[in-house]
Amino acid sequence: MRKAVLPTVIIVTTIILIARIFYLQVIDDTLKLKSENNAIKKVFEFPERGYIYDRNGKLLVANQPSYDIMVIPKEIKEIDTLEFCQLLNISKEFFIKKIEKAIVYSPRLPSVFLAQLNKREYAAFQEKERKFEGFYTQKRALRDYQVDYGANIFGFITQVNEGIIKKQPYYNSGDLIGRQGVEQEYEETLRGVKGVKYLLRDKHNKIIGPYKEGQFDTIAKQGNDLTLTIDAELQKYGTELMINKRGGIVAIEPKTGEILALVSAPTYDPALLVGRQRSKNYTALYYDSIAKPLYDRGLQAEYPPGSPFKIVTGLIGLQEEVIDEKTTFYCNHGFNFGRFMKCHCGLHTLQLNNGIYKSCNSYFGNVYKRTIEKYKDSYYSVDNWNKHVKSFGLGQFLGTDMPTGRKGLVPDSKLYKRVYNGATIRSSYIISNSIGQGEVLTTPIQLANMMAVVANKGYYYTPHIVKNIKGQKLDKRFTTKNQSTIDAKYFDPVIKGLEDVYNNGTASGLRVDGLRICGKTGTAENKIRVSGKTYQLKDHSIFVAFAPAEDPKIAIAVFIENGYWGSRWAGPIATLMIEKYINGEITRTDLETRMLNGSLQEEYRKIESIIYQRNEAYIKTQDSIKQIEIKKLDAKKEEEEN
Repeated sequence: MRKAVLPTVIIVTTIILIARIFYLQVIDDTLKLKSENNAIKKVFEFPERGYIYDRNGKLLVANQPSYDIMVIPKEIKEIDTLEFCQLLNISKEFFIKKIEKAIVYSPRLPSVFLAQLNKREYAAFQEKERKFEGFYTQKRALRDYQVDYGANIFGFITQVNEGIIKKQPYYNSGDLIGRQGVEQEYEETLRGVKGVKYLLRDKHNKIIGPYKEGQFDTIAKQGNDLTLTIDAELQKYGTELMINKRGGIVAIEPKTGEILALVSAPTYDPALLVGRQRSKNYTALYYDSIAKPLYDRGLQAEYPPGSPFKIVTGLIGLQEEVIDEKTTFYCNHGFNFGRFMKCHCGLHTLQLNNGIYKSCNSYFGNVYKRTIEKYKDSYYSVDNWNKHVKSFGLGQFLGTDMPTGRKGLVPDSKLYKRVYNGATIRSSYIISNSIGQGEVLTTPIQLANMMAVVANKGYYYTPHIVKNIKGQKLDKRFTTKNQSTIDAKYFDPVIKGLEDVYNNGTASGLRVDGLRICGKTGTAENKIRVSGKTYQLKDHSIFVAFAPAEDPKIAIAVFIENGYWGSRWAGPIATLMIEKYINGEITRTDLETRMLNGSLQEEYRKIESIIYQRNEAYIKTQDSIKQIEIKKLDAKKEEEEN
């Protein structure tokens, strides 16, 4: 029996090995394709990315043909390098660098040698392609922008890097991927699916036909089209109004949360980031640290909200029942709480209505004081106030379908416990929050969403920029109602006050005949700190609004950096955007002319001068310190030697 064990083991092992070899060689052909078989060439067919349309069906982003020169380092034979470089208008150093990079990636696998050739460059190379073994051309589609605005919305297309390839096996060297905007957020939807062809080569490396008669080949599947919520005409108009200004415009449809316009200024033509000059142009945009054209101010810029925040202060006061719409406070040119919070009301006794349209600091300072002092535990009061404010979408990421954004700041008890070492908070310590100064920070999209809550009398839908995806359902988070903590009954008196801002108040010079607009002006203090020194600059101009008052179709926030007071720049721009969207034409041509021709470049030059001068002085100071240290070291060394 023991003599039979060894032969049995050998026989069984042999049978298993033969069966496995038979399976691998005869039954399972897929493993052959996964190996780097020199007889098989794997060629990818790249699909067109999905098209992008505006809410009215206007084509915004299409595709155009482009060609990449691919290289397989191991297959490069003796070629005329000089002729190759002259043909493509590149240097020998560039040639060597790209080949070395391709070898590092893989000597056997193809990688991009030169990307995004146009038709003329491709035709010139194709004529002589046979002379350069190891190189071949590959067709793909690049973006073709039908408009010269909306770059912050679209994003751009760029080549994948090694980090992306390691994390996402779908991509290979030279593949394109969306960056920023909807191109990044909806990459998997837009990119489609690559097709693959397996070609058989003979011993001379010549293609002799499809492998296995093409049974493993797959067809490229075009990406799905996107329909954006953006109104292209409104977006274009907002972009024009923001020329020579810095800031953001965000417009939302209150009943759906659909973003109608998302303007960031300054901006750039999206076509700059297409073609062989893309890298050069991107570098120039990226290193513009003053104007920051790649910085989406509508989503990322955090500013004190200023007087528009008084809307929330008033609503919380009503909800907490520390005031009603007839409660009065006296204003003596401002609010005195140890310090003086100045306003422009003069000597008046104010109720909620004229407190809103006169934008009275004294009125809303008193409302906030009562709100914080309602409960004995001041930290509980702060958290209770924080809860109300955040229910408007402030102080948090809204969850939009854009890949960027900031959450702003709504202070809570944790913050103040650190600041005041756990001591009792007096309302006077934090009273600046009442008028949107203090510690409160918001982004323009949050302010637009805040106005959507007011327009809807207590709720909002998460703002989003994609209206429809061909073949897919919209994420349910964009169709789920978010309820604020304020009862619907408290919104009517506030809305009346906001309409009276146009009728009797700070925006009375912006009225549009036949159009009932509810709005609020705002001015936010503006300082910068450069090289350890603080500079007071011109205030930011803010305006929030919605219209028509009886059936709101648009809620908007406009923020203009260094724009003085709210009714000077932000107010007119908001009014024009509203009239353009609702009526389709402009009757306030006086405002339009002033905004289209107006410029704040002089203010921005002052800032640039401060930054430049302070940085130059800082550099000189550091150089002087360095020279002193060198002299000290030299003196010490000389002393030691002596």
